[in-house]
Amino acid sequence: MTIRAAAKGLLGAHLAAGILVFATMTLILAEISEDVLSHEPLTVADAQLSTWLHAQGSPCVTSAMRVATSFGSTLTVTCIAVALSLYLLWRRHLYWLAALVLSVPGGALLNRLLKYAFHRARPHFDDPILTLTGYSFPSGHTMMASVLYGVVAAYLCAHTPDWRGRALIIVSASVLIALVAFSRIYLGAHYLSDVLGAMAEGLAWLSLCLTVVYTIWQQST
Repeated sequence: MTIRAAAKGLLGAHLAAGILVFATMTLILAEISEDVLSHEPLTVADAQLSTWLHAQGSPCVTSAMRVATSFGSTLTVTCIAVALSLYLLWRRHLYWLAALVLSVPGGALLNRLLKYAFHRARPHFDDPILTLTGYSFPSGHTMMASVLYGVVAAYLCAHTPDWRGRALIIVSASVLIALVAFSRIYLGAHYLSDVLGAMAEGLAWLSLCLTVVYTIWQQST
């Protein structure tokens, strides 16, 4: 009876944390989306930052940003997700496998739907570093990086007992996601609000996936 009560308490804590993160990130995404649709001051800052970064560009930094942005590309995300799926299947970590399968492909679909919903044009420059088609808001690279490296960080933290190790994992994942986001702005592929919205979108979706899968898993055990 005590074990069952403890399990219910743990489930309740996970549910509360998941709902809190989901609600907070969804609210942030909604606020950014409203600014984008209403052309509020955030969009002015978008254009100013993009123009300034484009003017400061250098071949060395551009090469580094091309490497950074590759960590959010479809090819890289797919390769890492497939490799991790096989590892989780081999280790029989079925909860984490389900969370990964739901969050990464589902996140890609969600991002595409939002892009078509907002129809925001990408930044335009006379001498662009990248020439891309498609819509700008929210950033697909940033969203996928947030989901993939977020779920990897969650998995590693769950299997790391030391708090210092968990802190290092969280910081490393955050830096990697931030690098991908910054690279998209620097390369002229997205505005600041695109990547901020994508990070909020990614964290909201990831928290929802982890919470749903954890709840189902706990109820079935």
